[in-house]
Amino acid sequence: MESGGTGTGSPRSYLYVPGDQAERLEKAPGRGADALILDLEDAVAPQNKAAARELVGGWIQGHPEFAASVWVRITAEDPAADLEAITAPIAGVMVPRAETALLAEVDELLAARESRLGIPAASIAVIPLIETARGLLDAVQLASAPRTVRLAIGRADLAGELGLGIDPEGPEFRSILLQLVIASSAAGISAPVAPTSTDFRDLDGLRASTEQLLRLGYRGRTAVHPAQLSVINEAFTPAADEVQRAERLVAAFEEAERSGSGVTTDENGRMVDAAVVRSARDVLARARPARTTE
Repeated sequence: MESGGTGTGSPRSYLYVPGDQAERLEKAPGRGADALILDLEDAVAPQNKAAARELVGGWIQGHPEFAASVWVRITAEDPAADLEAITAPIAGVMVPRAETALLAEVDELLAARESRLGIPAASIAVIPLIETARGLLDAVQLASAPRTVRLAIGRADLAGELGLGIDPEGPEFRSILLQLVIASSAAGISAPVAPTSTDFRDLDGLRASTEQLLRLGYRGRTAVHPAQLSVINEAFTPAADEVQRAERLVAAFEEAERSGSGVTTDENGRMVDAAVVRSARDVLARARPARTTE
């Protein structure tokens, strides 16, 4: 359903596209994102919501070739109206301010929408966007919900709700970010999506923070500007020497298994067991070429 190089078939980069801007919608597929998020929430003024739903619905209907890489971010206030914009099959829906009750409501609405469109049940996936204290406490349940394929976090919104007097880009937030990684791993879903960096001019800062998020266990990130996409994609794609080392580790371990052993050593004499090989296989999976929306 999704495309990308994150090791689970999931996108590395998601580009937010305002749902009420026709020109940006038309240009979005060629920007280089692994996936698009057609936004009916923050990017659209309240008085433009109805027009945005109509525009997004028309765009989805007219671009079936991008169905597997298109998401719609709905609003928490009126999910039923927003889901009317799904006029044909798409990858899924991003649910802001996600909590268990809201996700259950969205699941029922999506089931009705799939029935109306005549598409397979449960074919539209969900990414819960955690932006509230309750949502953070619900992370395990949200990750385990039937439609959930990965979690995402709205860092600035969550920091504001919690009253944290910190820079949302700072190290103080790392323990919160890790909670989503743990919940995702426990539920057996793809690694979570990292929060947006709103300063699209600071690409060096974006690269540094994305590489840090990769080390924390994130495997994708949202973007608000096309200039951010190549940086995000590169950060989540392993370098050639990293891939070659991973290939050697996996090959050596598989040879050891065929010989009846559960461990081997690398070229430096260090022990290689199943846990080390799991990380190596993640590198190889992330190295697979990503289909973008181009």
